Amino acid sequence: MKKVYICDAVRTPVGRYGGVLSAVRTDDLAAVPLRALLERNSGLDPQSIDDVILGCANQTGEDNRNVARMALLLAGYPETVPGATVNRLCGSGIEAVGQAARAIKAGEAEIIIAGGVESMSRAPFVVGKSGKAFARNQQMYDTTMGWRFVNKKLDAMYGTEAMIQTAENIALDFNISRKVQDVFALHSQTKALKAQQDGRLAQEIVPVTIPSKKGAPIIVDTDEHPRETSLEKLSTLNPVLPEGSITAGNASGLNDGAAAVLLASEDAVEKYGLQKRVEVKGMAAAGVLPRIMGMGPVPATYKLLQKLGVGLDSVDIIEINEAFAAQAIACIRELGLKETDERINARGGAIALGHPLGMSGTRIITTAFYQLIEKEKGMALCTMCIGVGQGISMLIENI
Repeated sequence: MKKVYICDAVRTPVGRYGGVLSAVRTDDLAAVPLRALLERNSGLDPQSIDDVILGCANQTGEDNRNVARMALLLAGYPETVPGATVNRLCGSGIEAVGQAARAIKAGEAEIIIAGGVESMSRAPFVVGKSGKAFARNQQMYDTTMGWRFVNKKLDAMYGTEAMIQTAENIALDFNISRKVQDVFALHSQTKALKAQQDGRLAQEIVPVTIPSKKGAPIIVDTDEHPRETSLEKLSTLNPVLPEGSITAGNASGLNDGAAAVLLASEDAVEKYGLQKRVEVKGMAAAGVLPRIMGMGPVPATYKLLQKLGVGLDSVDIIEINEAFAAQAIACIRELGLKETDERINARGGAIALGHPLGMSGTRIITTAFYQLIEKEKGMALCTMCIGVGQGISMLIENI
């Protein structure tokens, strides 16, 4: 099989729910990193791009009708370049990169752009069709996240608990206290703010330009979600569920953002003068009980590492999505690590940076990509938990 390399990786800033990026359509947001990759790699012939694959979890609003195809056209790609949108919920951004890598490894493609997008601010409300004429019981659902149009049979089999309830289940099952969660959340915020201040996060980001009716356009070039806080302040926040331990402070946010990476074979790297920076070693997904969906990274990581013959002690960087502090801590411990391990989320995690569902997987790959370049060596593990009970993991290596 052919080797596959990530030659470049970029992302937009992550916006808060209803924040500065909420004015940008989802397809326009996805076009930003796609356009940037062409501009940053001027030797690349756009006609040579075999496919564009984007992850997206919602797909009920401006991200419907194949947001990957719409975004690549908006980004100025030739109409001959195809696009596909994939959905593995929170793992969609890793799934897109993994599918692209597999196609190149198999020799079916030479160059693919892969990534993910989500505008949770712009997720619409949806109303189901009536089951009979003149019915007056139609239900409206908020598609920002979570269940809608629940299958009663599935609910009876496995339950359809909200994401926050699955985190509470993990906190209870794995004895993760509120204080431990808040300490972990504070550490995430502290690392993210430091990475913002020293410019390490800036190297990942391409700005988003938002036209203004009055005066100059607005340039968004910094993540909006991180905030300065303290353990004392975090401890004052009320839990979302009665008698629970999950708060707005120790969970990820609802966010907007997009990211994309350029993947190429060795032949394509030489032909178009690209720089092979990081090799994609492999990807694996696994399932868990939906009630503890946040534990998915554990079996997915073990499955991947066993397949590749790699131990966690050989991994230099670990990017694990912090859907909830309780979930991340439980996974870290079950992987035989400590939550204070310096390899984990060195530039902050989703509690600080935010979690635009379809983007997040590509965002953590992008963050790991730049850390590997900085270290000039090593391997990085990128892993996500996924709603309805799954996990996904990818291993990349600096060459």
